[in-house]
Amino acid sequence: MSSTDGTLLKLNYEAGFHRETTRYTEEGKWYDGDKVRFREGRPENLRGWVKRVDTPFDGTARDLRIWSDNNTRRLAAFGTEKKLYVYDGSDNVDITPIVSSTTFTSAFATQATSFLVSVSSASHNRVIGDFVLISSSTTIGGSIVLGTSVYNIISVTDNNNFTISAATAASATQTSAGAGTGQFLLETGSNIAIAGLGFGAGVYNAGVSVTGQRAWNTAASASNIILQGTQWSLDNWGEDLLVCRRGGQIYYWDRDAAAIPARAVVVTASPAQSNSILVSPNDRHVISLGATGFAADYSPLRVRWSDQEDYTNWTPSVSSTSGEVELTDGTRIIGGVRSRNQINIWTDKSMYGMTFVGNPFVFQFRQLGTNCGLLGQHACVDYDGRAFWMSDDNFYSFDGQVRNLRSTVRRYVFDNINFNQLDKVYAGVNSEFKEIIWLYPSSQSIECDSYVIYNPEEDHWVYGTCKWTTFKDRNVYDNTITTGSDSYLYDNEPVDIYTGDSETISNFCESSDFDVEEGMDMIFIDKIIPDFEFNDGTIAIKITTKQYPTGPETVKGPYYINAGTKKVDLRARGRQARIRVSAASNNTYWRWGAVRMSGQRDGNR
Repeated sequence: MSSTDGTLLKLNYEAGFHRETTRYTEEGKWYDGDKVRFREGRPENLRGWVKRVDTPFDGTARDLRIWSDNNTRRLAAFGTEKKLYVYDGSDNVDITPIVSSTTFTSAFATQATSFLVSVSSASHNRVIGDFVLISSSTTIGGSIVLGTSVYNIISVTDNNNFTISAATAASATQTSAGAGTGQFLLETGSNIAIAGLGFGAGVYNAGVSVTGQRAWNTAASASNIILQGTQWSLDNWGEDLLVCRRGGQIYYWDRDAAAIPARAVVVTASPAQSNSILVSPNDRHVISLGATGFAADYSPLRVRWSDQEDYTNWTPSVSSTSGEVELTDGTRIIGGVRSRNQINIWTDKSMYGMTFVGNPFVFQFRQLGTNCGLLGQHACVDYDGRAFWMSDDNFYSFDGQVRNLRSTVRRYVFDNINFNQLDKVYAGVNSEFKEIIWLYPSSQSIECDSYVIYNPEEDHWVYGTCKWTTFKDRNVYDNTITTGSDSYLYDNEPVDIYTGDSETISNFCESSDFDVEEGMDMIFIDKIIPDFEFNDGTIAIKITTKQYPTGPETVKGPYYINAGTKKVDLRARGRQARIRVSAASNNTYWRWGAVRMSGQRDGNR
């Protein structure tokens, strides 16, 4: 702020948040905030969210796919560490694949007044948290009716016996009762990445311990590997769905299947192990990244693809375009995304382009960049033919050339991220506001609780807190669709909604510090003339002053402002000052305009 003699000064700040240096160094800029964006250089608060389904799903969603079927019915699919779901417009339908079946004969035991049911099932190979579908009805324990329901395995006695919980308590003690058919769902995965210790992790050295190594048969004292949590990849095959849980086979969900609900079924000829999948544009091959090859050997750097227009044929032949290629730069493929003319693939070190060229080579591979690897499977996104992604220490884009994105919040984000949970980072697009968003877990959380947004058209960055784990552009819906860490599916930022499922949303935007003549003199602030776009809500303004950049602070306010407020009178004094604006009432929209402030020199003591 320049010197002033009591005249009104417009508070104009540079768009976006600026956190690469200190608050005092970033004078003339916005410094901090939460749940705000900048539009044409002016900050405004984000809209809210509304639940699509009032009941939660099981687990935490790790990928989300939205599309419409041939009847224009809008659908959404998502996978958690526990189940696979399709949202059909009214409910979350469990389509988790069935991996094995068994027949229960005199297999159930109950205890009077208890909800617990012991189940005898030879060599079941299930663990706590897995699910079993009992698909034929049987009555046990006098009052418990089992059947046509999915039950959670809550304890495992041994490999021949486990326990489930019924919806009602037994009225009698009974052993060796009941009969029926059991179908075990795809085994439950892990919701978190776990730091690996023990005898199998790290470098061994026979004999005396050496720095960075340890003696033979000595357990690691610190973590040096990460055991990855569950991840999914989903893509469409027409109106149907192809899905893959990392490290497993590919599954197919038929939109028109007669069974209600239809469950995804394994594509028997697909690779025994795929880390992620996608469908190539135009030529229609299913692409498996990090895959078991035709010779049944697994490679984390292998790209394998099906026959053109045939997701069931993975065998190379003179009549098939299926094939495989081994990438060379890196230790494993992290992820990939479709773009206009190619598929972009990232290892942990480099970026590759995969382009359809037809027979005899089918696909051409080009290395597009080095030392620009992908941070996590879903940390990349394509926006209008331009790729954006997050590495383990920077942000990048590709528009024919790999570019290092200059970020005004890079240090803030990477100093605030949980590096043990990087695989949960999820990138999305909000085309309404021309934004790229990355969801990530902060250093204080094991789940996504933060976001960073880049606007490539206006070239600015913001960040904030959230509860989203996946994020998809509005596409067939009227707004973006998200899944929350609370296990609900949400409409995100519906028009004119500024509450979080009817609850007040906390938001704010705060400037850097400003002073008069390099801080030689004190500044006395006595008036603010607001200029905001409003709905019917109320906002709050605070003024913070201090004598020195690292000295104690004095906060004035909050001063409440609505559409009818003409001015705010106050008395604030200090060498440096900053302003903060936030919503002060439920369902409030605000947008900063040309706010003015009356300030004057007030001596140097």
